[in-house]
Amino acid sequence: MFTKFTFAFVLVAMALARPEETPGYDYSAPSSPGKYDFNYAVKDDYSSNDFGHQENRNGYGAQGSYYVLLPDGRLQKVTYSVNGDSGFVAEVSYEGEAQYPAEQPSYKPTPSYV
Repeated sequence: MFTKFTFAFVLVAMALARPEETPGYDYSAPSSPGKYDFNYAVKDDYSSNDFGHQENRNGYGAQGSYYVLLPDGRLQKVTYSVNGDSGFVAEVSYEGEAQYPAEQPSYKPTPSYV
């Protein structure tokens, strides 16, 4: 009799502890289109790193650009825009002339002493 009472009590407790509604998750699009503006730049003379990015968005269109200093000394710039359903439209340009060292460093194996 005691086990029947315990079993019935556990079932009632579980039924009362159950939430009335399951939590809802809303994955729909935001009510207003995005609007932002950001930029950053890095210039490190020690390691010759020079790159940056800027973008602004108002509604469903975005435009921006980014640049990077290439190992051959040229600066690569990419200017892009996104307007509605046109997709990502980019224009790539380069500034400067490629510079290559006259002498390539020669690498020699380290001597091993047996």
